[in-house]
Amino acid sequence: MSDTTEKTKCLIIGSGPAGYTAAIYAARADLKPLMYQGLQPGGQLTTTTEVDNFPGYPEGTDGPAMMEDLKKQAERFETDVRWGMITEIDLSKRPFIARADDDKVIEAETVIIATGATAKWLGIESESEYNGYGVSACATCDGFFYKGKDVAIVGGGDTAAEEATYLAKLCNKVYMIHRRDELRASKAMQKKVLDTPNIEMVWNHVPIEVVGEKEGFGKKVTGVVVQDVKSQEKQTLKVDGFFVAIGHKPNTDIFVNQIETDNQGYIKTKPDSSKTSVEGVFAAGDVQDHVFRQAITAAGSGCMAAIEAERWLSS
Repeated sequence: MSDTTEKTKCLIIGSGPAGYTAAIYAARADLKPLMYQGLQPGGQLTTTTEVDNFPGYPEGTDGPAMMEDLKKQAERFETDVRWGMITEIDLSKRPFIARADDDKVIEAETVIIATGATAKWLGIESESEYNGYGVSACATCDGFFYKGKDVAIVGGGDTAAEEATYLAKLCNKVYMIHRRDELRASKAMQKKVLDTPNIEMVWNHVPIEVVGEKEGFGKKVTGVVVQDVKSQEKQTLKVDGFFVAIGHKPNTDIFVNQIETDNQGYIKTKPDSSKTSVEGVFAAGDVQDHVFRQAITAAGSGCMAAIEAERWLSS
C-alpha cells in the first residue's frame, strides 16, 4: 500500500473521446485533472483503422492517430495522463477514495467515469486477426467503406437488425447470420429486416471462421465460413466485410452496487446531464450510452461531464 495519498479535484477514469475531451475541458477550467487511461488507452477507436466521420479531419484519419491527437491536446493543458487503471473505488463518501494498479491511493473531489463499453466478440481466432481489416463491431462507423459490396452481419437482436438495415442502404447485399430460425429483435425491427430485399437471412447458422487475404499490406476479408447448427454442414459466404452485432458490455465492474445502472449495466445519467445517482460523480461516453456509441457523441458528453464537475465544485 502507498504511504501517501494523492489529492485531485477531478479524477477521470478511462480515456477515449469522452475521457480525453473531459480532460481538455477540466484542465482549461483549472481543475488539474488526473486521468488513468485504463486497459485500452484511447478506447475502442484504437482498433479502428479508418475514421471518416469525425469533424475536423477532411481527409479522414485512423483511430489510434486521432486518440493520440486528443491525448496530446489534454496534456497540453496539463492533464496528468497516466498509464494503468483504477482497480477499486469507494463512492460512498466524499472525498472519493480510489486505488490504482500502481498501488497509488487517490482522494478525489469529483470523478468522471469514461470507462466505455467493450464489444462482445464471437471468440474465433480469425475474427481478431482481421479486426480492423474487414471485421467490425460498428456498422455506423465502418459501413461506408463497403458501399456497393457484399457484407455479412451476425446477431439477432434489435442492434443487429438496425445495423443490418443500415448496411443494406449502402451495400449490394447483406447476409444476416443467426443461430435460430427467428430473430430476437422487436416485431417492428423484424419486419423491417425481412422486408428489405437485399438482406438475405442465413437461419440456423453460426460463423466459425473469417477468411481473407493477408499478404503484405493487402490484408482483407474475402469471406466467412458458416456452419448449420443442425446438420453441421459448412459453407463459405463471399463477402468483403463481416460485422459482429451480438452486444456490448459496459465497463462498470468496479462501480457495481455503488451507482445506479440499467439492467444491462450501463450507468444511468439524469436527463440532459452527465450527473449520476452519486453527487459529484459524472459519466460520459459509451459507459452510459448504449444508443449512439459514436466518437462525436462520446466527446460531447465528456465536455458536459467536465463542465458539470466544475460547476458542482463551485456550488
